[in-house]
Amino acid sequence: MSDYKTLHLTRTFNAPRAKVWEALTKSELFAEWYAPDTFTVPNCELDARPGGRLSLSMQDPSGTLYPLAGTYKEVVEPERLAFIGTPLDAEGKPLFEMLQTYELSEADGQTTLTVTSELLSATPEAAPYLGGAEVGLNQSLDKLVKLVG
Repeated sequence: MSDYKTLHLTRTFNAPRAKVWEALTKSELFAEWYAPDTFTVPNCELDARPGGRLSLSMQDPSGTLYPLAGTYKEVVEPERLAFIGTPLDAEGKPLFEMLQTYELSEADGQTTLTVTSELLSATPEAAPYLGGAEVGLNQSLDKLVKLVG
C-alpha cells in the first residue's frame, strides 16, 4: 500500500475566485482539468450541493475508462467545496475513498486554492492508483491553472 494518507496542495490563479469556483462546480469545465496528463474526462456530471452526486470517467490514451463516483459533503460558494470521491474497479466496486476539500481565498485580483485530499479507506488493489495520486493531482491542478489563469 502507498504511504499516501493526506495531500495538501496549493495553487494561485490570476483570476477572480468566482471564475475558479465555476471551474470546480460546472461539469463541462471540471471535465477539462480533473485528470492527470494524457487522460481525458469523456463524461462528467456534477450536482454541486450538499448531498449532491458526482460521476465521471477518466480515460487513458488506450481508451480504458476509470470511473469515479462521489457525494458532495460541503458547498459554501465561493469559499469551500468538499466531496468524497470513490474510484471504482472494472466491476464497479470501490477501490478507495478520498475526501477532497477545496478552499478558495481572493486577494488583489488573485485566487489561492488549497486542496486537501485525505484517504479514508482503501483496498489492497488500490495501491497502484494511490502511488500516482500526488503526481496526478498536481498535473490536474496545473491544467486548472491553464484553464482559468
